[in-house]
Amino acid sequence: MFFPIGDTNIKNGTKPFFAYALIAINIWLFVKQIYMPAAEQQSYVLMYGCIPSEIMHAQDLGTLFTNMFLHGGWSHLIGNMLFLWIFGDNIEATIGYFKFILFYLIGGVVASLTHVYFNMGSVVPSIGASGAISACLGAYLVMFPTSKVKVFVLFLLSSVRVPAILFLGIWIAQQFMSGYGNLGKTIVGDNVAYWAHIGGFVYGVLGGLLFKSKAIAILKKERGY
Repeated sequence: MFFPIGDTNIKNGTKPFFAYALIAINIWLFVKQIYMPAAEQQSYVLMYGCIPSEIMHAQDLGTLFTNMFLHGGWSHLIGNMLFLWIFGDNIEATIGYFKFILFYLIGGVVASLTHVYFNMGSVVPSIGASGAISACLGAYLVMFPTSKVKVFVLFLLSSVRVPAILFLGIWIAQQFMSGYGNLGKTIVGDNVAYWAHIGGFVYGVLGGLLFKSKAIAILKKERGY
């Protein structure tokens, strides 16, 4: 098992206000959620989670947005916030505050719609910021392919630095394999919305192509070119 714990940060770009604010908001909402009585927590998820069958009947369309601020447990939250902290700040540092928050929120909605498309009959609420964060990963892959990602390898009890294109390439390949393997299943065994990840990532790659020139300009400035 391995997971990212850091990367090469942009030093001369915009300070990543929204990336860190989103982390704070997600943590605050999760803490609020877990202190609710069990029955109220269930109602909360049903109310604000994205249920594909309802979206297909044009019901509760607002949940395409609200679901990205809910999480199913501490591991779900921590994993998502770790990825947002590592990869989201460089995107915001490059494209600026408001473009970043629009990019992130639209990415979350695109991810939700992708999940709905591949799970039209599902009555299971989908929650989590991973679709929007996947958009950041897709953009990062295009904008900073050679950036070094610090990865902690559990069985080595040590960390290594690998190019972003390798780490993110392996990550999205895993999502595609798992998503394809779960096609047609109303309930995925591990409760992961793989197609939301894939939809967000593809959207992010397209956005990254639009923003790549800005990334190149910032990197040249930092390297003194």
